[in-house]
Amino acid sequence: MENFAFVLAGFVVGLIVGLTGVGGGSLMTPLLIFGFGIKPALAVGTDLLFASGTKFGGLLNFARQRVIPWRVVFSLSAGSVPAALLTLWALHELGTSNPMVQKAITFTLGIALLLTAAATLYKAIRGPRRIEAEADLELERPADQTKHPLLPVLFGAVIGMLVTLTSVGAGAIGVTVLMLLYPHLPLYRIVAADIAYAVPLTLVAGLGHASLGTVDWQLLGLLLCGSVPGIWLGSHYVSRVPERFIRSALSVLLAWAGSKLILI
Repeated sequence: MENFAFVLAGFVVGLIVGLTGVGGGSLMTPLLIFGFGIKPALAVGTDLLFASGTKFGGLLNFARQRVIPWRVVFSLSAGSVPAALLTLWALHELGTSNPMVQKAITFTLGIALLLTAAATLYKAIRGPRRIEAEADLELERPADQTKHPLLPVLFGAVIGMLVTLTSVGAGAIGVTVLMLLYPHLPLYRIVAADIAYAVPLTLVAGLGHASLGTVDWQLLGLLLCGSVPGIWLGSHYVSRVPERFIRSALSVLLAWAGSKLILI
């Protein structure tokens, strides 16, 4: 019965991700902690490989369509992957069973969820306006360039640290950062860039957690069994759902979960 509950959890999270684009980490990690009593470090490590597996399919799809702005992906990865490796080194030195490390993970997870809630609400309000404005842009100009080339690397490093500690940040926070850094980049290419850089980041961070013993492989398999059909179904019906309402409701849910984690 518990195995079915994990498959169902993967399906529900996959469905919501397919409908809204909100990263699975911001939903799955608190669900594993609060709903199933999984230890924070184990929940984070398992969810990282869960995210990497589910987003890899999206990467292949966007790559076939040739819409991924690789310059943006490389800039973010130049900061996020080294930051993930440094964070993993720190976790290895301190030990994931250390109570201080567990507290740091839950507190940082709470902060990341609050940031994700704010980013999700921003996308719900700003996203439709941005899409309307894009029709007037001249896409021939280099939209994948930014005035400050070091900013993507810096933001990538911050997201890399957050993702490695909490499994949260590569989704809603990443998209919001990209919207701010690359205001002339079409929204569908921003989503493609976010998924593309998240795959190697979550894979590196997830394998690092596996080396620390904080990945439950059986749990990972059950979650993926549910998430794959869930994501397919959500992406199939995404155009029929009031996106602004769902994103706004999700932002409230994430803010509640983040506040609860901070107060633990």
